[in-house]
Amino acid sequence: MYARFGKRLLDILLGIVALPFVAIILLIMAPFIHFEDKGPVFYNAPRIGKGGREFKMYKLRSMKVDAPDLTMPDGSTYNGADDPRMTRMGTFMRKTSIDELPQILNVIKGDMSLIGPRPDLERETELYEGYEHEKLLVRPGITGYAAVSGRNSLPWHDRLALDVYYVRNISFALDVKIFFKTFAVVFAREGVFVEENEDRQR
Repeated sequence: MYARFGKRLLDILLGIVALPFVAIILLIMAPFIHFEDKGPVFYNAPRIGKGGREFKMYKLRSMKVDAPDLTMPDGSTYNGADDPRMTRMGTFMRKTSIDELPQILNVIKGDMSLIGPRPDLERETELYEGYEHEKLLVRPGITGYAAVSGRNSLPWHDRLALDVYYVRNISFALDVKIFFKTFAVVFAREGVFVEENEDRQR
C-alpha cells in the first residue's frame, strides 16, 4: 500500500512544501552560476526513470559549457574532486548537493521520488547485469539507499546492488531512515566524489 500510494502522496505533499525554500536558494545561486562563465543556469540531464522511460532531470549547471563526457572503466559517469570540467561554483554545489535541488520539480511532476535509486544515463542502463534491471521498477530519487551508504565512493555495481535492495524492501520506515541520514551525509560531505586515484577514461 505504501509503495503504491502513500509514497507518491508524500512526494507531492513534501515537494510542494519544499518548493518555496528551493526557489529562494535557486534565485540566490543563479547569478553566481551565470556570471562565472556566462553560461546557462540549468542543465537538463537526460536520465532513465521508472519502466525504462527517459525524462529530463533538472539540475543547476556545475560544469563548464560543452564539457566532454568522462567515464570510469566500468562505464559509469566519472565524478571526481579533481574533475577539470567543473566550474568553481560547480565544485561548491557538488560538495553541498545544491545542484540537485531543482529535482524537486521532477518529484512534483512524477518523474522522480524524494527517495529512490539515483537515475542513470541510457548508456549506463545498457551495462546493467542480471537483477540490476530491477532498479527501473520504481521512480528514481533525489536521494536513496546507495546515496547514504557510500555514494560515489562505492564501486558502481555495489551501488546498483544497494539500489536493488531498496527496490525489494521499500517501506515507510526505510524511507524515513534514508531521509534523515541524507542530511547527515550531506553536511559531512561524505562520498561526494570517486576516489582520486581511480583510473578514468574519456
